[in-house]
Amino acid sequence: MTPKYFKTTFTYSVLSEDPLPDCLTLEQIHVLTHYEDCVGQFVSTTQEELTPKQTAEALYAFGSEPGFFQLNDDGTPIEET
Repeated sequence: MTPKYFKTTFTYSVLSEDPLPDCLTLEQIHVLTHYEDCVGQFVSTTQEELTPKQTAEALYAFGSEPGFFQLNDDGTPIEET
């Protein structure tokens, strides 16, 4: 069975009294909106199926590498030896 790959994008909006830094982690956003003085909600979610080649490229763009999903740079499966 050929694996499928998906890219899911969540848009989450936060209301605050002061500007928020650009470098917040998901955990920090969670704390701000659940335990501190900000309010947040999901605004939209999109999901798209990627080809193996697109997945390999996206893994690099996300700071990983194709081997994470057992792919070569061109998106072909890594042969087990």
